[in-house]
Amino acid sequence: MHILYLSQYFPPEGGATQTRAYEMSRNLVLMGHQVTVITELPNHPSGIIAPEFRGELFHRSILDGIDVIRVWVKTSPRMNFINRILFYFSYMTASSLAGFFLDRRCYDLIYASSPPLFVGVAGLFLSWKMRIPLIFEVRDLWPESAIALGELAHPLAIRWAYRLERACYSQAKKIIVVTQGIFDNLIQRGIPEEQLSLIPNGANTDLFQFHPEARARIRDEMAWNENFVVVYAGIHGIAQGLEYIVDTARLLEHDSRVHFVLIGDGPQKRNIVDLVQRYKLTNLTFINEQPREVIPNYLSAADVALIPLRNLDIFKGALPSKIFDAWACNLPVIISIDGEARYLIEIAEGGIYVPPEDMDSLKSAILSLLEDPARRIQLGANGRKFTEIHFTRKALAEKLAQTIESII
Repeated sequence: MHILYLSQYFPPEGGATQTRAYEMSRNLVLMGHQVTVITELPNHPSGIIAPEFRGELFHRSILDGIDVIRVWVKTSPRMNFINRILFYFSYMTASSLAGFFLDRRCYDLIYASSPPLFVGVAGLFLSWKMRIPLIFEVRDLWPESAIALGELAHPLAIRWAYRLERACYSQAKKIIVVTQGIFDNLIQRGIPEEQLSLIPNGANTDLFQFHPEARARIRDEMAWNENFVVVYAGIHGIAQGLEYIVDTARLLEHDSRVHFVLIGDGPQKRNIVDLVQRYKLTNLTFINEQPREVIPNYLSAADVALIPLRNLDIFKGALPSKIFDAWACNLPVIISIDGEARYLIEIAEGGIYVPPEDMDSLKSAILSLLEDPARRIQLGANGRKFTEIHFTRKALAEKLAQTIESII
């Protein structure tokens, strides 16, 4: 079976979307399927196309057996409303053209992953032109999340976004969702349950493991040997509310035992760096975005991982893949996400929930794990076991393959 996989984001870009698309594609290839991914020229999250791809409209390569077609997009380091729409629209147009004119007679099915919603529109077009089934993956409720974060405010744009969303739902043979919250939301909107399939995020438990040698080396290199290291590894964006981690670091600036580490890049990083400099904090270290294969080493070097999101109702259905990556490395988590993520943490006994944007509660949770190392180790072990049983990428890809095969 030849699957055309549309994902605007893909490695070498970092992030949960990119990782899911790569891991699903790679495992489908290992199962004997042929996968062609159409994605953008790498630029995320900086908004600047990587030097080795500049000046290209189109680039084709093979990555671990995956046929990867990269197309030009109109990107910018300043993602205001106009630039963001041009960014999404350019990928929609370029991916539609690439999908239609390259190997168009060979595909058996189109798999379009959103957000952004414009990926689904490209999938709709190609499904119609090629007369092959469309599977639409919903990783986030868009435009609801964009409206909640203030990224989409114009009434006309909102109306059109909802129309496009309904079109994608109505034309898809199957809708893949990544959380129970999204599943329930779509049921309430009248989507037939038999049209939906829940395939959550997970972890590559072969790559993400606890590495004692890396822990010792990194802690020695970074002079963290005497510290309780609290890490956040991921996008520095609007949704994460990382300024509350900075504010918590400020509350603990006189406790020399605790050190915060923020790994990654994103549109809010400059603001977060400025905030740390304004507070003159010495208990927080920034590390630039790292290759995915290096992240397990930093998670191994830490003592607890932070998984934050802002205090918005839309995030009660969120289940970030960062949870499973940390657990796979035997690392307990402190999450500030109510709803589905909190429920999972509690049944797995893999961490601590604190209310979103509550610095005092976050401070207390950090100190409680610092002062009870046996509990910290047990929570991390629980998380690893739970991930191995329920959330390995390989098992989830097998479920996806079964779904695809049932349609074909």
